[in-house]
Amino acid sequence: MKTEMLIILGIFASFALLEVIFTQFFKKPGQRRSDGVVEIISTLMLIIVTQPLVMLGGGLIASLIAPEAAGALRGIPVIAGIALFLIFDDMTQYWWHRASHSFSWLYNLHRPHHNAEYLSIRVVYRNNIFYYALMPGLWLSGALVYFGLGWIYAGYLIVKMSVIYGAHSDVRWDEPLYKIKWLSPVMWVVERTISTPATHGAHHGKHASDPATNYKGNYGNLLFFWDVLFGTAKITRSYPEKMGVENLPETSIGEQLLWPLMKAKKEATPAPAA
Repeated sequence: MKTEMLIILGIFASFALLEVIFTQFFKKPGQRRSDGVVEIISTLMLIIVTQPLVMLGGGLIASLIAPEAAGALRGIPVIAGIALFLIFDDMTQYWWHRASHSFSWLYNLHRPHHNAEYLSIRVVYRNNIFYYALMPGLWLSGALVYFGLGWIYAGYLIVKMSVIYGAHSDVRWDEPLYKIKWLSPVMWVVERTISTPATHGAHHGKHASDPATNYKGNYGNLLFFWDVLFGTAKITRSYPEKMGVENLPETSIGEQLLWPLMKAKKEATPAPAA
């Protein structure tokens, strides 16, 4: 296993341990029997199968289109390499995520992520198996690695996943910082730059009537700045009372993981407007 993956696994385990200690990692409020099954299968599929194959596929396509360009970007400044990943991975993921809440067929691939009635490190990778296979940012990242930016991607991925893990965990690292008055200007910048438990928690809120919910916004993964830039940001420094999806029919384990190959008796409908 690559060094960066071991580091990311360690960060994931650290957040999981914090939840074990503080927020009942194994028994979340509103948890159903199916939740653990969906989370384990989707997480293992992404890490072991989907992401490696998609990254490889992105590099392969790049090699077929530009066989002479292997390693062509290896000598560019680090900041330029990071910028390329922020645009072609993180920004495209923002638009992919936003599209997932706009088109019914794509929402069926993303709904499992919101089907849990809790926020936790457990749901980070909780999506339909095809959701990540179709994600443009992973394919484009594979191409950038082919062009020689693999070592920059390793560091970028560690930072990105640290932010995403922190934004999904129900151990809210931002909550005590909001209470420190002199840190308020710093947090003003932070919450408009990266995803935090408050801003991303708003996206997972269940009820549109909850002032802290922004189900049709706050799509950012690493950078919350994309929401600020594209007009989908809502910042309240508060947290929704409940998490989940509102006014949608029940769905099965098979549908969550394998739609459209498997469907529940009543097909899921588009996400309600928030």
